[in-house]
Amino acid sequence: MLFELDQVFYSRAGLEVLRGLSARLPSGASCLFGPSGSGKSTTLRLLNRLIDPDRGRVLYEGSPVEQRDVLELRREVCLVPQLPALIGGSVADNVAYGPRLSGHSFDSRAPLELAGLDASFAERPADRLSVGEQQRVMLARALALQPRVLLLDEPTAALDAAATAAVERTLADLRERTAISIVLVTHSEEQARRLADWVVRIDRGRTVAEGPAEQTIALEIAPEPSPQPAAEGERGRAR
Repeated sequence: MLFELDQVFYSRAGLEVLRGLSARLPSGASCLFGPSGSGKSTTLRLLNRLIDPDRGRVLYEGSPVEQRDVLELRREVCLVPQLPALIGGSVADNVAYGPRLSGHSFDSRAPLELAGLDASFAERPADRLSVGEQQRVMLARALALQPRVLLLDEPTAALDAAATAAVERTLADLRERTAISIVLVTHSEEQARRLADWVVRIDRGRTVAEGPAEQTIALEIAPEPSPQPAAEGERGRAR
């Protein structure tokens, strides 16, 4: 199993975001799927220690993530954020950013090509690209680190339909051509079906179902009951 989360709790600003979440994510193409605010992006950030849980365990290939060197882990398990966050300069400058920090040399053409951009993009100013092109530069920047796992946080949320289709084609092609595993966060049933083989459904900070994509997405999930107010006598006894 690529990742396992066991009874994970996490709070932010005094609010409980994850409430005993347990899940498994195999190698290949997995998806964290659920409504906005359910804890999907928080769960994704646990996988390469951008945050650490308050309680519970996060395992990567059977070992606790905290036993890994954090910078090495983040190069191997690389997150592509929801919105492009490019540095000033050319596309090549952006793709080189990670390897240069790591002291590695590389050729920008291969990651650009894997991200669906031809070599002519290398010298273009990054700030003059469309949002869809910028998102693919973010993907190329991650690929330049030669990761084993890509964590994709709503990678098409800011894109129109045409750009979304282009990014999805790039991701499908990447799966066919490399052994890189993908963990995708999305609230779109259609995108989860198109891009994932395994789905973990999250709601209100807990896993409500997990398994092969088609059958897990199709499951009818009963809503969690709201807490009932205490009866008058019980309120009195509580005081």
